[in-house]
Amino acid sequence: MNKYLAEFIGTLLLVLCGVGSAIFDGKSIGALGISLTFGLVLVALVYAIGPISGCHINPAVTLGAAIAGRMKGSDVVPYWIAQVLGGISGFGFLALIMIGSSTPDMVHVSALATSNGFGDHSPGGYGMAASFVAEAVLTLVLVLTVLGATGPMAPSGFAGIPIGFALAVINIVGIPITNGSFNPARSIAPAIYAHDWALAQLWLFIVAPLVGGVLAAFVYKILEKR
Repeated sequence: MNKYLAEFIGTLLLVLCGVGSAIFDGKSIGALGISLTFGLVLVALVYAIGPISGCHINPAVTLGAAIAGRMKGSDVVPYWIAQVLGGISGFGFLALIMIGSSTPDMVHVSALATSNGFGDHSPGGYGMAASFVAEAVLTLVLVLTVLGATGPMAPSGFAGIPIGFALAVINIVGIPITNGSFNPARSIAPAIYAHDWALAQLWLFIVAPLVGGVLAAFVYKILEKR
């Protein structure tokens, strides 16, 4: 039970801090600052809850870890549930803060602004196919880094650093394309509060990261055999 609670809390904090940085200070820190926030929070969480749950806090990482033989298959769905509920709760805390703002309808506006999208809702106007490829490939980078940095041949005690850097880097690349997901739990959270087009396009930000997680697991297994 502790590992599921750790995944819930970890995902809550990732969304709270990462998405919160975009909502409350995005204009000042820009995409680079938001990317670094996500990465640095993940570094901290790897060391805080990694020994308890592995600090997946991302359904794509969980799926990749299961395929790579790093965890029991029976834990996948409970991890997913904990992660999604954690992400929704993380945005819920942000909503509670925003309710105290004098800006009208700030929760809905902020949820739309931080939701992931493609086509007309992509920051750079990228279409569905380009967004799908970007989300899948960049998630592959993250999950492959997780598997490699936590593998039996990796130096112990340093996993959090490359994993956090990987998340920061893929956000730097991905935010101009899709607002940067690479994590279904991160995407589901604001979409639920935003409604509108965010829910209609949410499928891509669930499917593409999971595809990236699967591909990363197969790539890692091939590399591991060599």
